[in-house]
Amino acid sequence: MAAITKEMSITEVVSKYPQTVPVFMEHGMGCLGCAAARFENIEQGARAHGIDIDSLIAALNMVVNKEAR
Repeated sequence: MAAITKEMSITEVVSKYPQTVPVFMEHGMGCLGCAAARFENIEQGARAHGIDIDSLIAALNMVVNKEAR
């Protein structure tokens, strides 16, 4: 089972799990291609956008693990 954590970089997650892109977008993180996404981790990006980190992480893991079945 995949485990995405808030410490992982945004680009790492999107590169490894492209199916997470819509989840980021739905949560208000549409700037996946911006320069900050290259060095920010998920927690930093979520904070910058006022997004609930735990909700985002749960949704990301749900999508990734759903497809792994």
